Amino acid sequence: MPSMAIVSRLRRGDLFFSRLRRQLAVAVAACPFTSSAAHDAGTGVSGPHLPVLIVGAGPVGLVLSMLLTKFGIKCAVLEKSLSFSRHPQAHFINNRSMEIFRKLDGLAEEIESSQPPVDLWRKFIYCTSLSGSILGSVDHMQPEDFEKVNSPVCVAHLSQYKLVNLLLKKLEKLGMHVYRHDPSDDWEPDSPLEKRILMGHECTSIQPTNEGVIVTARVHNGTTLEERRLHCSILIASDGARSTIRRLVGVEMKGERGLQELISVHFMSMDLGNFLLKNRPGMLFFVFNQDAIGVLVAHHLEQGEFVLQIPYYPPQQNYQDFSPQACEKIISKLVGWALQDVQVLDIKPWVMHAEVAEKYLTCNNRVILVGDAAHRFPPAGGFGMNTGIQDVHNIAWKIFYFLKEVASSSVLQTYESERRPIAISNTNLSVENFKAAMSVPSALGLDPTVANSVHRAINTGLGSIIPKNMQKAVLEGIFSVGRAQLSDYVLNEKNPVGVMRLEKLKRIFAEGKSLQLQFPAHDLGFCYKEGALVADTSENTQYCNRAGSGRVSREYIPTGRPGSRLPHMHVKPFTAASTEETLSTLDLVSGDKPEFLLIIAPLKASYHIARVILTKAEELRVLLKVCVVWPHCSCQSRSTGSRAELEPWKNYIDVEECKKDRSWWDMCCLTNKGVLLVRPDEHIAWRTESDRVADAVSEAEKVLSRVLGL
Repeated sequence: MPSMAIVSRLRRGDLFFSRLRRQLAVAVAACPFTSSAAHDAGTGVSGPHLPVLIVGAGPVGLVLSMLLTKFGIKCAVLEKSLSFSRHPQAHFINNRSMEIFRKLDGLAEEIESSQPPVDLWRKFIYCTSLSGSILGSVDHMQPEDFEKVNSPVCVAHLSQYKLVNLLLKKLEKLGMHVYRHDPSDDWEPDSPLEKRILMGHECTSIQPTNEGVIVTARVHNGTTLEERRLHCSILIASDGARSTIRRLVGVEMKGERGLQELISVHFMSMDLGNFLLKNRPGMLFFVFNQDAIGVLVAHHLEQGEFVLQIPYYPPQQNYQDFSPQACEKIISKLVGWALQDVQVLDIKPWVMHAEVAEKYLTCNNRVILVGDAAHRFPPAGGFGMNTGIQDVHNIAWKIFYFLKEVASSSVLQTYESERRPIAISNTNLSVENFKAAMSVPSALGLDPTVANSVHRAINTGLGSIIPKNMQKAVLEGIFSVGRAQLSDYVLNEKNPVGVMRLEKLKRIFAEGKSLQLQFPAHDLGFCYKEGALVADTSENTQYCNRAGSGRVSREYIPTGRPGSRLPHMHVKPFTAASTEETLSTLDLVSGDKPEFLLIIAPLKASYHIARVILTKAEELRVLLKVCVVWPHCSCQSRSTGSRAELEPWKNYIDVEECKKDRSWWDMCCLTNKGVLLVRPDEHIAWRTESDRVADAVSEAEKVLSRVLGL
């Protein structure tokens, strides 16, 4: 006769699948994309059923494919382009993203060795030309950044296309390869698609089914087109700011549109790189003079690689006005002399938005938006790509447990309840930071809001009846008058107006009210208020890192509050071969499998809770490891550690605090009776103190059920 535990488990499984079937039936019946053909997953579908199909092979999609592949979840990636972009695009990688990259087979170390030396990009420089007067500069690196007090890794500066190249190499080692369609190849309908990055595949339609989604893709090979239908359990939209998937499922974006239009010019110049290396190294150069205004991003001074951002006012200005020759002239005006080795590689118009998708999941949680498909920020602060990378870090382990039929579909819904508020917070901070960037030209007498108002008046007011060529002349005339405020006649110490403006500029820099780069309280201190966690409202607010509480605040306060990232502290494993060998507490969470971590102190009551949770996790098929944090100098316990208390389990680790003046439990705002359950994405799911747990069995059941949505 089966044991009561097995009977209980079978009953729970029956209820789970019964509920899942009902949810799917309702969703398929109600979804507007359903057709009769969609119910037959085998009709015209290429290849076997895929657990996960990712649309978009940018950094976000590739990071997700790497996480899922490491977790053993079969997936493929569709990319509509035939080749990967060489435009640098995003370049700043914040602390949290670098922490995630540390777990991706040494990716963080390769980024650090590939990026320029930090002293070449730590500053933002404001000047009248790249060879002219410096109006001010801001150093964005602080001593704690190098001392790695709050994180085991520093921020980084690497062009997006270089990051993509590193990711592709990592994926290749995991057996995932780039595939470009050749019409001479015979495509076998049953050939496996997993571990392929399919280039030239543009998604054109989706159809929900009882088992997931059928995706129709138009396949480009440069000369011919054909259609292919693919079937997957979960479809991930990582296809960028103009997401096709988001449009197909009818999800709207909410927020501010059209904050600024710009022209992005990617160019090379070793002469400029060498000049700036010797005279004024920096990451961003804000240049204001009578002839031109622009922001230069130095992607790599030693390689002479740059991107210039130029304000753009269509329709009076046309994209065609920015030819390579015209861009070279603008570059010369901003540099202060005519460079002889400028090579313009790419010119792109783009529009700055501040929007978040109204929802992240649709079609019964089978279509999930991530990255720029879910949110579009101003680039101020570098939140775009970083937020996307943290999106997929959040959803990867949830997909694993859902597809393994351990968790219910509600665990996928927690992705939206956790990540969407973070995106809204980052949107607000990005807009605030963008406005701070505009305070500098405003102080110089060149208010960008006036320029935008004039442009709107020409487009929508009486100015709209003027012929187009006259509109352009009027606009450029007004801008020329505005740029006259930047002349040497005005901006000098003998002109009272110039003195007043330069003094105002100094105050902006001194008070930290210009564009900022790092926000530790937001990058590391963001906290999920609800979701796959057991909320704890008992914590004193002094330990909360609340987004938006102070625009330029750098202070990150570690906490053990559920929803927060696990604090970083160096600890020493009992098995360490030398006294110098240490780990970050973040390293205790596996990067190779979606394993939960239970952290306790070596106390009898805490060991009892650990044994109960290990038993419950095993019953539910949840991966879990125990970490026992011993006080500093626990040498007498090294020989046995926790073996006697945790036998027969082997999946535990004993570690010792490295500093006697810094207690792990104090950092987490707990006593040494504390118990922390950490999720595979390094966020705390639950905390308690062992003397507060009256019934460990029911508590374990409640906590794991809550986190997995059972």
